[in-house]
Amino acid sequence: MRTLVIASGNAGKIREFQGLLQHLPLNVQAQPQGFDVEETGSTFAANARIKATAVAAMAGSWALADDSGLSVNALGGAPGVHSARYAPTDPERIEKLLGALSNASERHAQFCAALCVAAPDGSVLIEVEGRCDGWITTTPRGDGGFGYDPIFEVSCTGLTFAQMPLTEKKSHGHRGKAFALLEPQLQDLLSAEPR
Repeated sequence: MRTLVIASGNAGKIREFQGLLQHLPLNVQAQPQGFDVEETGSTFAANARIKATAVAAMAGSWALADDSGLSVNALGGAPGVHSARYAPTDPERIEKLLGALSNASERHAQFCAALCVAAPDGSVLIEVEGRCDGWITTTPRGDGGFGYDPIFEVSCTGLTFAQMPLTEKKSHGHRGKAFALLEPQLQDLLSAEPR
């Protein structure tokens, strides 16, 4: 069975990907603790590629990397690729973002997830991107999820990601949409492998 290393130290992302990948013939593993890759790209896709190729080379197996983030229209697309570094912790990131939007009437935002699967030789096997439109709430709602989930209300649902069960988040969310594009390509790669 092919090993696929999730190129992330984020426990929430790892759990989410393990759930999304559980039905595929893959041995899904988290990247080794303490292995960090500097995200120097200017786009989500570039950062996913940087992480996937670095982790694949280090692990000697395929690696799946995600770079995702929140882009808020009223903030010129910020926090964007800096979403995870916008402030030190999830509560501080939420507080900072809500503070930046305290007088904003335009609260539209998009979550974007870029996924990349790379091989140990540095080749990129798959790249896809998924988006989810919504807006930033004025206060956090819900106990689930992670990151900005409590303040991102998904268009046409009336719910934040933090209020959604994982199955609903998968169908509406940026990572789920990206995964829906990735999955058939990943299945094709696995089918093409010699048995």
